[in-house]
Amino acid sequence: MPTASSSADSNWDDLLQQGTGPVQESFLDLVSKTRHYVGYSPDVVWGNLQTAEYAEAMLRLVVDFHGIPDDIQAGVTARTARAQFIGREGRTYHVLLGEQALLTNIGGPEVMRGQLRRLTEALSLPGLTLGIVPARARLLVYPGDGFAIFDDHRVEVEGFRGGETITDSDRLAVFRKAFDRLQPSAVYGTAARDLIETALSGT
Repeated sequence: MPTASSSADSNWDDLLQQGTGPVQESFLDLVSKTRHYVGYSPDVVWGNLQTAEYAEAMLRLVVDFHGIPDDIQAGVTARTARAQFIGREGRTYHVLLGEQALLTNIGGPEVMRGQLRRLTEALSLPGLTLGIVPARARLLVYPGDGFAIFDDHRVEVEGFRGGETITDSDRLAVFRKAFDRLQPSAVYGTAARDLIETALSGT
């Protein structure tokens, strides 16, 4: 799950103990201040494009796994609010999804059908470049965790262990290099739509 920790804010683990709402509100604030974003999500749908139903199912898994307060609706409201910034005020987003993100069953068939339809609509959103890395694509870098780069000066890395915020320039460069090597393996436009529709037909 994406995080919003920094040296200036409460860290992700502290916020998470308060519930999903504080984490998602903090992340929403970060998104609102970001002008240029690149990110890679190998196995789940990017948070800014999640439907309310998909986000609710995702956050239910987080609450159950971590045993935190059940404030899922607050978390869903903040997470889905991120979408409002796509295409606004010159913001740009370049997002890569692994094909597995189209197939990972979050919430069951009905939730997945709604989410996949949302992705087909998102292909034409202004300011958003959405690529999908096919499962059989040849990779130019070894697979790794999902990550997000904000304005080229902050990286958020996600995983079971929690979230990590990276601002060191040398470490930032590693993630930018990883994105640049993942990007040639991705497909866009009609080819991306075909992958989404194939996944949709299988739900």
